[in-house]
Amino acid sequence: MQHRQRYGSPRITRALQAQSVPCSHTRVERRMKKMGLKAVAKRKFKVTTDSAHSNPVFDNVLKRDFTTTAINQKWVGDITYVATDEGWLYLAVIIDLHSRAVIGWSMSKRMKKDLVCDALLMALFKRKFPKDVVMHTDRGSQYCSKKYRAIIKNNKLSGSMSRKGNCWDNAIAESFFHTLKTELIHVSRYTTPADARQSIFQYIEGYYNQKRMHSAIDYRTPIEVECAA
Repeated sequence: MQHRQRYGSPRITRALQAQSVPCSHTRVERRMKKMGLKAVAKRKFKVTTDSAHSNPVFDNVLKRDFTTTAINQKWVGDITYVATDEGWLYLAVIIDLHSRAVIGWSMSKRMKKDLVCDALLMALFKRKFPKDVVMHTDRGSQYCSKKYRAIIKNNKLSGSMSRKGNCWDNAIAESFFHTLKTELIHVSRYTTPADARQSIFQYIEGYYNQKRMHSAIDYRTPIEVECAA
């Protein structure tokens, strides 16, 4: 109930153990099954990148190496869309691979270059403008704009882009959107883009960064990793 059916047995086990409740994963799994408790179901993820353009692109600097030793070494970004009764709302995010925290985000009714630029600027402000960060995205046209490339250059970031048509090169960002849609979007209905904006803001800043355990960071929350960095 606390996590709104977002936790399956592995995370429930870790959460209970963190509260000094002695239990094993198999026991928790068995009890949850008997009680009819299960996490919200995942759906197939659809990639919607617009890479059919002739704009200049960055080389694939990241090369699927998602490992880090500290924050501000590697960031990834991506865009997704959310349906409302009054039309689409587009969301761009920047994620630090070390903590898995969403450190920059932007939402708009239009999927233009300002959407991704605003998300990157938010991340830069929040992290006090670090240098030499690998900033990886797909080849979407918004990331190839002059404005976005200027932000990369002026702040001495290392631009990186996935190979054409290869979503696995940006798997961490894709995974975040899959989680967001599974745990929030697909179980909600939004009347207006403003409703969606508020809901997504609360999920990112109030739940995902602060409370949600991540298996990739040893079942810690992003804020725990950030504080230890």
